[in-house]
Amino acid sequence: MNRISETDLILNADGSAYHLNLLPGDVAGTVITVGDPDRVAEISKHFDSIEFKKGKREFTTHTGRIGNKRLTVISTGIGTDNIDIVLNELDALVNIDFKTRLVKSDLRSLNIIRIGTSGAVQADIPVDSLLVSSSAFGLDPLMHYYQQSLSGKEQKLLNAFKAGLPADTRLSPYIASANETLLAALGTGWRQGITITAPGFYAPQGRQVRAVTAIPQLMAQIQSFNFEGHRVTNLEMETAGIYGLASCLGHKALSYNIILANRVTQNFSKQPAKIMEHYIKELLEKLTAVL
Repeated sequence: MNRISETDLILNADGSAYHLNLLPGDVAGTVITVGDPDRVAEISKHFDSIEFKKGKREFTTHTGRIGNKRLTVISTGIGTDNIDIVLNELDALVNIDFKTRLVKSDLRSLNIIRIGTSGAVQADIPVDSLLVSSSAFGLDPLMHYYQQSLSGKEQKLLNAFKAGLPADTRLSPYIASANETLLAALGTGWRQGITITAPGFYAPQGRQVRAVTAIPQLMAQIQSFNFEGHRVTNLEMETAGIYGLASCLGHKALSYNIILANRVTQNFSKQPAKIMEHYIKELLEKLTAVL
């Protein structure tokens, strides 16, 4: 077994993970990820007790309990470049011995639950609703740096999506899926669909303010995609990276999308904070009851 070098896995002077500033033992078996550091406290305020609060850069972490259920909530910041850091360091914290720098013989599989905001791309998906990502197409490059193993269904979906993109596009999408066990246990009762994970908020999601988009037909292609009844439902910026890396590392992941905007009807939520609070409470009840 190869020892992991000091430059491949960087640790702080106190032995904590370089970016997350967490120590082995800090991470609960269920990890809730959010983009906004301020949203960590909006979740942990519902905990019965909080063991600790730590933060470094955009990565804020609270670990605590609801009843006997231990939970960690961590902010990732925006984008899959940060997901690369968070998922790899979470895995290292539970599956690598920081003293010997060797992979442990008994590997832990975390439940990684994203609670984030999103925009719908279909007219029939209402603002202020909740949507679960059954799978995600990544328009970012993250998973091209990792070895993936796709199912036959995933490969067919990806091939169909690529075939529908403009012929002159330089995009190279990938696909990653929710963990089937979590999707079955925690995804029922809500709308499900394919999520687009974009590498930016403006042109990569079909917006144009002043800078001119190079792919003006991108949104139309996304909205019209339909393969054997599977369609793209929403846009955001982390899910495909979470699904892809979680699968590579042997963790289970599920992404909840709180729909604050509808890009077709051009409506935006009139009460985003209230809607977020409503779903946080509902999802915490479901997570603690099931996991």
